[in-house]
Amino acid sequence: MPETTAAAERAYRHTKELILAGDLHGGDLLSEGVLAAELGISRTPVHEAFLRLGAENLLALSSRRGAAVVPMAPDEARDVLEMRESIELSTARRALSAGLRADVLAGLRDNVERQRRLATAGDVDGFVEADNEFHATLVRASGNRIALHFHDLLRDRQHRLRRQILHVGPANIADALADHELMLAAAERGDSDGFCRLISQHVARHRGLL
Repeated sequence: MPETTAAAERAYRHTKELILAGDLHGGDLLSEGVLAAELGISRTPVHEAFLRLGAENLLALSSRRGAAVVPMAPDEARDVLEMRESIELSTARRALSAGLRADVLAGLRDNVERQRRLATAGDVDGFVEADNEFHATLVRASGNRIALHFHDLLRDRQHRLRRQILHVGPANIADALADHELMLAAAERGDSDGFCRLISQHVARHRGLL
């Protein structure tokens, strides 16, 4: 990978992670020069990174103001949750109706156990990662490649939204963990209807926090 391309990728990933993690908030202004100095690179790759983030609607670019973090608007959050629910309901029903493989169930059990440890430790960012993987596991298990494609397209916005919701208070982590434990039990029973009801309740809980 050419040096400039590698530097642009580094600047892109660094800035994107700060936005998704909530370390940069909606409306925060970013300077190409400041970021370039922090990363020890020139402004050109930073400019390229900002253009990519602008195309993803994570940064708003202006010749006068520079780059500003785009906040997640309430209607965008609602749209993300609506699409997430649709994808997860259809894929969970397909996956559970066909019967989950033993390795998938084992992965879900390990994931929920990891969530318990992270919740006890108060590791919100780690919990968010485990939360993401729990839901993605069922989407992958369905074998629906189109659904997986759209789920991947939503991943960054889901990740950002989950972090915002779960950082609101410890009770939200406890509630999310309880939901996942019930989902795991439904998956072990092969109860697709029960699992889907739990998905809708889980998403509804998130809607109530917006």
